[in-house]
Amino acid sequence: MAERSFAREVEDLRLGEGEVFRGEGILAITKALLQSGVSYVGGYQGSPISHLMDVLADASDLLEELGAIYQSSASEATAAAMLSASVMYPLRGAVAWKSTVGTNVASDALANLASGGVTGGAMVIVGEDYGEGSSIMQERTHAFAMKSQMWLLDPRPDQECIVRLIEQGFELSEASNTPVMLEVRVRTCHMHGSFVCKDNVRPAFTLADALENPKRDLDRIVLPPAAYEHEQEKIKKRMPQAIEFIRSRKLNEWFGPEEGDVGIILQGGMYNGVIRALQYLGLSDAYGQTRIPLYVMNVTYPMIASEVEDFCRDKKAVLVVEEGQPEYLEQALSTVLRRSGIGARIGGKDVLPMGGDYTAKVLTDGVMAFLEREAPELLGNRSPIPDATPLLKAAPVAKLKEVVPSRPPGLCTGCPERPIFAAMKLVEEELGQHHVSADIGCHLFSILPPFNIGATTMGFGLGPASTAAFNVKAGKRSIAVMGDGGFWHNGLTSGIGNAVFNKHDGVFVIVDNFYSSATGGQDILSSRAFNKRRSTNNSIVEAVHGIGAKWVRQIDRTYDVGKMRATLKEALTTKEEGPKIIVASSECMLNKQRRVKPQINAAIKSGERVVKQRFGVDEDVCTGDHACMRLSGCPSLTLKKLDDPLRDDPVASIDNSCVACGNCGEVAEAAVLCPSFYRADVVHNPSRWDKIKAGMTMKLIRFLQDRRDRARAARRVAA
Repeated sequence: MAERSFAREVEDLRLGEGEVFRGEGILAITKALLQSGVSYVGGYQGSPISHLMDVLADASDLLEELGAIYQSSASEATAAAMLSASVMYPLRGAVAWKSTVGTNVASDALANLASGGVTGGAMVIVGEDYGEGSSIMQERTHAFAMKSQMWLLDPRPDQECIVRLIEQGFELSEASNTPVMLEVRVRTCHMHGSFVCKDNVRPAFTLADALENPKRDLDRIVLPPAAYEHEQEKIKKRMPQAIEFIRSRKLNEWFGPEEGDVGIILQGGMYNGVIRALQYLGLSDAYGQTRIPLYVMNVTYPMIASEVEDFCRDKKAVLVVEEGQPEYLEQALSTVLRRSGIGARIGGKDVLPMGGDYTAKVLTDGVMAFLEREAPELLGNRSPIPDATPLLKAAPVAKLKEVVPSRPPGLCTGCPERPIFAAMKLVEEELGQHHVSADIGCHLFSILPPFNIGATTMGFGLGPASTAAFNVKAGKRSIAVMGDGGFWHNGLTSGIGNAVFNKHDGVFVIVDNFYSSATGGQDILSSRAFNKRRSTNNSIVEAVHGIGAKWVRQIDRTYDVGKMRATLKEALTTKEEGPKIIVASSECMLNKQRRVKPQINAAIKSGERVVKQRFGVDEDVCTGDHACMRLSGCPSLTLKKLDDPLRDDPVASIDNSCVACGNCGEVAEAAVLCPSFYRADVVHNPSRWDKIKAGMTMKLIRFLQDRRDRARAARRVAA
């Protein structure tokens, strides 16, 4: 169950010649693929292109109408290998994934693809997840493009430009027999805009045509001696063809005056930020009418030497705006200008930071420093530059830092993974700390408070493999945690298979929450829901048994903290050797609520009797030691200050965001904390019997309360 359905928006993908498309960037990308006549599309979800995969899945019927297919790939490597269909046949294909981690996974297939080259247009759409909002290590795709000689497009964040670059990117791939990478940043994917459509195009040569007319060309297969010739072909043939295509089609853009003493060379993706910085400096309006010449590199690799020479020839200095490090473009520009004898000074990382997000504030400061040094006359009268720094340093804000606690990222309310880590903490109190290898996914939040579990994370599905070195006889065993998405992506072979083969005497916890939850709730092999286009309900337990695992335990309800604790303790203390595998299963609560809430609301609205559970804390019983929170961290479990003057400490309280998973009460019971948690059944559209029973219950409660009060009064009189 994907995080969001695009069923309605997908209908806009049928717009034809001359009609105006309005919508989100990922929909514009999909429309561009359809207008380009793709034969096949694949990919693996991950920010910032998870929704692109959801759009493609929802558009499967439309793709089939056009004679094309969409494949939800098992991994980025699977998707990259899919592009091999374009090696021998004139088939246009596109795949998408999160970069740079996805590119790393796909690197073997991509290197072979780039070496032999392609016949049909092949495009890799990578979500460039760089900057403060990123969830991965800070690297760039640019290095891979240079290493494998794949052309890298970085379109200006404008839907018309993005669509044009995708369409011409396929032509560039075919003209130079080289796969093309197109990077889109987070803001680009979710930016709304419009463009004038073209008709969707059916492939002139179909996948069925390829199967009916098989072809093989030894010169395109990466084997010696052809592999040695591929390197020469890249340099002597493919790159010149690509440069000529890029130059003749004017894929890069010029803005502003034709002449000027200074100019700015920038990545296409940085255009909007640079315009905003120039606007603050009084050198552009909000619509891009700039007084500084701009050379926008919608193609960042290869650099077109003749274009940058023309741009720099009459200038005394140019600024290179390139987000991230190393400064690949700045170095390449220095080489081009020195070889051509052009003396323009180059600014870049000397006035802009080497790493980090190039926000409007960062760019404004950098551009201003460059202009103060090279062309101060341009910085005349201008409005004050917006600056939030004084506000952030103001006394009220500083005071907030002292009283507002930090809020590290955490698991969602009711997450079925929370009780797993609560059980691990309980076992830790009894058996001591163990080395824990974490993995990519929601469970990675266990590294942070309140659990503080996990020493390393090496990649998606690599949690078990991360403990491989600890396969030694010792008093304690290593623990590895991996999600179901990581298990099917990579972990079955590299983790569990490796552990079975090497008789690894460690504990492996596979968190099965029915979806690839961390990337938006996409179905995977072990999803429990029916999917008409995919094969689901494939058992993780059967898979690990099939690969040779012997000690396997299935827990069908992770909220049973006591059972989770007992199973973990057994795995850590059993004398049986070899890998101990625990498959802990419960549905992702976020996806469950998306599915169940509309059903419940509809039932209540129709007058059907519905019972909803709520959990709470008895204020009179709660001692206020807050141990329950230290083993939970649920956002719905909070503190409440009592009006009682005899009780200074706040007590635990459950707010209205509670989804009645029962974890807090289960933790309290398993940890022998306190009996203050209670469950209440809220009945909507109660029956006659419900009303009679509720009335009798309230009478009994009032009778007991009155009797208690009379007993207290009698004791006071006797005293």
